[in-house]
This record gives sequence, C-alpha cells and structure tokens, in this order.
Amino acid sequence: MNESMLALIEKRLASLSAAERKVAQLILAQTRDVAKSALGDVARQAQVSEPTVIRFCRSMGYKGWPDFKIKLAASLMVGVPYVHSSLSAGDGTAVLAAKVLDNAVSALLRIRNDISADHIDKAIDLLIGARRIEFYGVGNSGIVAADAQHKFFRFDLATVAYSDSHVQLMAASLLGGKDVLVAISHSGRSRELLDAVKLARKNGCPILAITASNTPLAELATVLLRADTQEDTEIYSPMISRLAHLALIDVLALGVALRRGKEVSRVLEKTKKSLADRRQA
Repeated sequence: MNESMLALIEKRLASLSAAERKVAQLILAQTRDVAKSALGDVARQAQVSEPTVIRFCRSMGYKGWPDFKIKLAASLMVGVPYVHSSLSAGDGTAVLAAKVLDNAVSALLRIRNDISADHIDKAIDLLIGARRIEFYGVGNSGIVAADAQHKFFRFDLATVAYSDSHVQLMAASLLGGKDVLVAISHSGRSRELLDAVKLARKNGCPILAITASNTPLAELATVLLRADTQEDTEIYSPMISRLAHLALIDVLALGVALRRGKEVSRVLEKTKKSLADRRQA
C-alpha cells in the first residue's frame, strides 16, 4: 500500500476543517473499503455532505473524488510497499544496499502516484512555447538543473542552467513573459532561489517549479510539479529527492520530444553524428 498518500493525509489532518477531517479519518481507518466506494457512500459513512468529500480531495491536491479514488486504488495495487528504511551503524553492506534502493523505488512510486497529468501538460506547453528556458537550482538541485539543461539543449532550444545565486539574480532580471524559469528545490525554501524566482515573476516570466508542496516556492509557481519525499535533509545531503527531480525532468524532456515529433528526431540525429567519430571502435 502506498503509505505515502496516507502519510500526507495524516500530515495535513490538523489543517483540515472539522468536516473534512471526518473524511480523512474514515480514509485512514478504512482505506481499502473507501477505495471501492462511491462518493455518496463515503459521504454517508463520514457523516458529511458530498461537496465536503470533494473539497477534501481538492485540499489534498486532487481534482475531485474520481481523481482521488483512482490514485488511492492504484496505490493499493503497487507491488512494492512504501518502506522508508532508516540506516543504522550496524547494517551490513547487503542491508545498506537494500535500504537505499528500497527508499529510491518507494520515492519514485510516490511521485508516479501523485503526478498530475494536467500539470505535466501545462509544463510542456510552457517549455515548447518558450523563447528561452533557464534552469535554477542551488546545491544538489544545481546538479539537477545542469542535467536538465543538458537534455533540453539537444532539442535545439535556447537553454541555460545556473547554480550560483548571484548569477541567478542577474539572469532573472532579464527574463520576461516569453521565457520560462524552471526552479528546482527539495525544500522549496532556499532564500537565494526564492529571490531570483520573485524577480523573474515580477517581470512576467512564467515559473515552473519542481519542489515539495506547501512551500514558498510552490506558492510562487505558475505550474507546480510536486515532488514530496520523506527525507531528512537537515542531517543528510538530499538523495531521494534528487532522483525524484531527475525523473520529473525526464518526463518533461520526453514529453517535449514527443510533442515536437520528427523535428526533434532530426535535431538529435545531428548531435549524435557530431559525436560519432569521437567514440572508439
């Protein structure tokens, strides 16, 4: 079972209205039954109105009951359970490898189940129509930004990646409504990155944010791609979140490539030919 979906409900329990909290508590207590129930049945069991159930679903980031129910049912069919294993000093090498890989698989499954197709479509539309695409990230997110730039420039798009906060500010001041700023951050709270994003937004530049929900960066986004991972980055350098961000970049890159069709194929063929004679036989 995708406990990450349930963990998110538990996390937001206190912030819900009294009526929405009844819906949340029912889902937490009878998850499998709720996943098979109709909207009216859920409302009756939770002793609330049907609009309250719908409001709860939207509070959790879903379009409504059908969308929420589909994601909940899919989470119950996941073959790999969500196990966020904590490492300890006594773990052997085999256990270490298993826990690290389990955590990575679990995080990617969570991203898959939480992903919004509408947001992906809107993000692809922005990227395809952009005059210039700039990828910003600080620290580990800067590595993801560089990877994104490496993928997208091969589509013959004007792209650049910046990880230096001073350069980000200068570059953001030159962005406008025809450009797109892709801001990548695990915490969504990096002050330097937020300053650059605010400046670009002030100039009318659309912001595509890849970050955790309910963060300052998420609130500034024109389009938000949620990347909620259970990871304590106060102690350790981000690992799981980096994989989630890289996966979302791949989704966007492939989405842009498919949307542009044969045009991208011709461009990629040129780049491959340019490297052909650099490889040893």
